[in-house]
Amino acid sequence: MFPPDRPLPGPPLPPQRPLVGILFKMASAFAFSCMGASVKIVGSLTGPVNGFPVGQVVFCRSFFALIPVFVWMAMVGKLPTAFATTNRRGHIKRGLVGSMGMFCGFAGLTSLPLPDATAISFAAPLFSVVLAALLLGEVVRLYRWTAVLIGFCGVIVMLWPHLSADALSISGSDARARGAFFSLCGAICAAFAMIEVRRLTATETTAAIVTYFSLMTTTFGMMSVLGGAFDPKWAWVLPDAKQALFLVLTGVMGGFGQIFLTESYRRAPASVVAPFDYTGMIFALFWGYFLFGDLPDTLVLIGAFIVSAAGIYVILRERQLGIDRARQGEASAQRAL
Repeated sequence: MFPPDRPLPGPPLPPQRPLVGILFKMASAFAFSCMGASVKIVGSLTGPVNGFPVGQVVFCRSFFALIPVFVWMAMVGKLPTAFATTNRRGHIKRGLVGSMGMFCGFAGLTSLPLPDATAISFAAPLFSVVLAALLLGEVVRLYRWTAVLIGFCGVIVMLWPHLSADALSISGSDARARGAFFSLCGAICAAFAMIEVRRLTATETTAAIVTYFSLMTTTFGMMSVLGGAFDPKWAWVLPDAKQALFLVLTGVMGGFGQIFLTESYRRAPASVVAPFDYTGMIFALFWGYFLFGDLPDTLVLIGAFIVSAAGIYVILRERQLGIDRARQGEASAQRAL
């Protein structure tokens, strides 16, 4: 979900209230952390055959998120613009790369502790700075390049416990190495999605961007499940009542996360609320410990701090330079889509 990029039909925007915007931003981070926890719980629930394939989880995440999102659009008068578009090709490009990011991110979540996967996903805004310079021709000055390089050092620190010689050995712990790889790929895909979103906001409404992305990820999730006809590992697994509850919860919490995210940007400037996206790490630590007994490695915490500090610096530096955070700041949350 993204901040309103241009006037939409419906009631006028509420007055700017930074504190309310920050609270909505933190609520969105909490909702997305609940979504991540649900994905990890689903990954630990064994189905009757091979457990739940990633495609099935992606489908449920996208399909059930549409319910609260469409209700919210109707309430704020944005539903008429949900399917209006003049750039279907752009939506397709964004949907493809965003879907890849969601598949990779969920695959990483099922193989890594929740705080570790969350911390790695915070690298997405750093990759987006590089891509903005390469693909959009955006001017990136020395201070931001320095912050990006420091942030990438933090990424290496985070990955180190998972990519050591022991993690790559055939001892069973190689699953974490794969999880770290998928999480990093998810962050890179999210960065590419940010760039596509920044292009789309030139002509498309927020409602259309969200709707087409959700419909495409729902479609790709179902298509991967249909691939089960060729490989049983991708086949749909019929859930029991408990499993179905968490699959639905994954989508509903993702939908509420999108709603809270948009509301935060309607009530405060993006440069004010964007840094609070990193509160998601606190919630991930909470759920990781109390639900799964996971305590992240010290190096992961150090790396997460470095990446978060670099990301926040990039946000504040761009605000100082007068760069529009309304697109890139909101796009940073696409790691959770």
